[in-house]
Amino acid sequence: MTMYWKVEPGSGTDRISSLAEAAMLLREGETVAFPTETVYGLGADATNTEAVERIFKAKGRPSDNPLIVHIADRTQLSGLVEMESVTLDHQRLMDVFWPGPLTIVLPVRTGGISPLVTAGLATVGIRIPDHPVALELLREAGLPIAAPSANSSGRPSPTLAEHVRDDLDGRIGGLMDGGATGVGVESTVIQLADGELYILRPGGVTAEQLRSVLPNLRMHEPEREDVEASETPRAPGMKYTHYAPQGFMHIVQGDKAEAVMAWIQQDIRAARARGESTGVLTFEERASQYDADLVIACGSLSEPASIAHGLYAALRQFDQQGIAYIAAEGCPEVGIGLAIMNRLRKAAGHRLVRV
Repeated sequence: MTMYWKVEPGSGTDRISSLAEAAMLLREGETVAFPTETVYGLGADATNTEAVERIFKAKGRPSDNPLIVHIADRTQLSGLVEMESVTLDHQRLMDVFWPGPLTIVLPVRTGGISPLVTAGLATVGIRIPDHPVALELLREAGLPIAAPSANSSGRPSPTLAEHVRDDLDGRIGGLMDGGATGVGVESTVIQLADGELYILRPGGVTAEQLRSVLPNLRMHEPEREDVEASETPRAPGMKYTHYAPQGFMHIVQGDKAEAVMAWIQQDIRAARARGESTGVLTFEERASQYDADLVIACGSLSEPASIAHGLYAALRQFDQQGIAYIAAEGCPEVGIGLAIMNRLRKAAGHRLVRV
């Protein structure tokens, strides 16, 4: 049975008791789902191989997909990574973006964490989450916590506790309900090497924000396709189909909104003629222009952060309504739009139409 705690704001005795119980479960080698500022994570003691195995089992996650380790403060780094590899550039990023949605990949310290966390790599991704419940839990547990998103592998990541329950109830030790998450997409994963900055996975920290801190480094944005089947991914989210709804989904993108909308509506009519239930994932500015069984306005083009915030909940809503055929509008790939389109591509299995 999964233990459940509703964690209210403030510092009441119920909150303190809930955090203490959840932290004890983690120290005992169990898994606990908890909110972060990005999505809900499924945590376990990163130093305990049996505990980490429970993450992979609960999620049905491939074992060659590395996990991110969450810590409460930078003093914990020395037990996890080779500190001589932490440069001034790394420290500048930490100064600005920790706590926050930035994961930094560093050489792992031998014996510091379970080898299952790194999937056999010589590196590990580390971040400090910017959420009061996550930080209090990490401090109370006194452990580095490995935590991928708290969903069944391949499904849209959870931004509400009820999403975690839908996927993992009865398969994990505990669930801390801290309400809706903020950013809505996972952290940005980066790696520095030889004066260059590689964005391995776009996320809550944008390329523009990174460039403002380290303007002299050459920046490499993420590849648009999945990692080859024979490769071990360097970071979570680089391999396999992720974030996918149960129905068939593809993305439609183009320079002219009118052409995109006309193509989608024609496509939806054809799907209806085949007897399929239809859905459109679009934006507030255009939702009224579509006729489908379910039209979801996922935020506003004038506020791209609102699109990221609502994306995963929208994908899950298509499943709740039993939608079999989904056409999704693409958005500009600037700022947080780079992360949004990265997630949409993976959710659609890289099926993209340009008009």
